[in-house]
Amino acid sequence: MIQDTHQLAKRFREVILDGTWVANTNFKDQLYGMSLEMATAKVGNLNTIAVLAQHIHYYIAGLNTVFSHGTLGISDKYSFDFPPMESQQQWDNFLDRLWSDAEKFASAVEQMLPEKLSEPFVYEQYGSYLRNIDCMIEHSYYHLGQVVIIKKLLQKGI
Repeated sequence: MIQDTHQLAKRFREVILDGTWVANTNFKDQLYGMSLEMATAKVGNLNTIAVLAQHIHYYIAGLNTVFSHGTLGISDKYSFDFPPMESQQQWDNFLDRLWSDAEKFASAVEQMLPEKLSEPFVYEQYGSYLRNIDCMIEHSYYHLGQVVIIKKLLQKGI
């Protein structure tokens, strides 16, 4: 079990901002410069890339609130409820916020005392800080895989 907050922060940055260790890509690499048209294009009944990115951001922002204020204000039932992206500027602004909030998340993890990782995350039933940070990383890789596949399908015109 990883108890090093710097390693946890590095793993999180790898999946969102700058890594290639596990998946040979990351969210920023996949989404940077993407058109709104591609981000919101439907492939069958799959979520759009924009919705998947917003879903991941929803949890990043929610955990950031816990890190800074100790309160949990997010719920799984709202984690896919977003208004549609209506302009390229709106999409680009969202991506800037995603990168900024991801770095804020990583910095908060980095600055945690190692003892904090074993403490209950808001409520004991939610497990420890370590469990929630690990889940955020794993959850991000899961949806990164979806983004990669959807992007490839769209590029092939499927």
